[in-house]
Amino acid sequence: MSSADTPMDIASSGAGRLYRGQTAIVFTQRRRVGLVLSAVLILATVVGLFGRGLELGIDFEGGQSWDVPAATVSISDIQDVLDDLGVPTAGSRLQERSSDGDSTIKVQLVDTGDVDPVDIRAALATTAGVAVDEVGSDLVSASWGSDITGKAVRALIIFLALVAVFISIRFEWRMAVAALVAMSHDVVVSVGVYAILGLTVTPATVIAFLTILGYSLYDTIVVFDRIRENETRFAAHRVPYTDIVNVSMNQVMMRSINTSISSLMPILSLLIVGAGVLGATALSEFALALLVGVVLGTYSSVFVAAPLLGVIKERSGDWVERTWETASGDALRSMVLGGQPVGRRRRDASPSEPDDAGPTDEESSRRPADASSLMGHAPRPRRRRR
Repeated sequence: MSSADTPMDIASSGAGRLYRGQTAIVFTQRRRVGLVLSAVLILATVVGLFGRGLELGIDFEGGQSWDVPAATVSISDIQDVLDDLGVPTAGSRLQERSSDGDSTIKVQLVDTGDVDPVDIRAALATTAGVAVDEVGSDLVSASWGSDITGKAVRALIIFLALVAVFISIRFEWRMAVAALVAMSHDVVVSVGVYAILGLTVTPATVIAFLTILGYSLYDTIVVFDRIRENETRFAAHRVPYTDIVNVSMNQVMMRSINTSISSLMPILSLLIVGAGVLGATALSEFALALLVGVVLGTYSSVFVAAPLLGVIKERSGDWVERTWETASGDALRSMVLGGQPVGRRRRDASPSEPDDAGPTDEESSRRPADASSLMGHAPRPRRRRR
């Protein structure tokens, strides 16, 4: 037996098959699970936005902020000072920050009520045991925050338009639709996470949301590129589009996992080392949004973009007539590993009707070969001898 006839050594465990790229997961049969999960996430987002709303930072709503030296004072001491003055603390933020060995507590108030900001600054200086000049003060206008929001929305619209044009030219418009839906899904659910958990939205969060779009697009393009390659590869076999999607997803799944892990490692470093150990809390606002976005981007490329593309393509063009049964098991694994599709019956073929697909491998092995099957045409009649 030649090496080409030797069957490939298939790993016995699921983890081993995943590592070797030998999986045979029928993703299209699980797209309902992804659809239900995405619907639940979007519903939770809507409830969170209308029920609790987004916690906008001082950069968007405007307000007053002070930087108090934290050598002899803590956040609880600052909170007690604000309570004694009768300052409304709704939407306020107290954060301890460290830089070059010096620690400060940033006090951000959306509204100071009837209390004069000068009195608040003096009280904070007295509590910290420093001069009033050593307490930094800053006033943020609400119009500045609305200007940032408007620019972010315009950047988002321009980005989505350019993405749609690029994917339509590079691939096709159906893939552009699926990619835009997946990216919109990621942004909406990310905003929902911030609304449900009550996390504050800052300019750093907006920048992270735009970064999320880039990552989500990258992961989706990798999947679509492999789908396009397999469209060409199986063009002569007229397999259904579900087979092409399943084969492509199994082939790129390990790559997507490795990409996600390599992206999550520096993000977790920002959260754990930067924000947790070093106290750079400003990094946590950016890193947390990235963490949510990377996880959602990986999920959407597998359970939103590719399944949606399969649904759209199955109902268009020549793909409508391809009614083969979806490959699974060893038949799907053979296609994933570079093999050719095996014969399968049509979904709408009855037992009494002939099948255009031809006999399966098992039927071919049991049926004796005749002359027409070997030569590819009916044998010519033999001439009689005189």
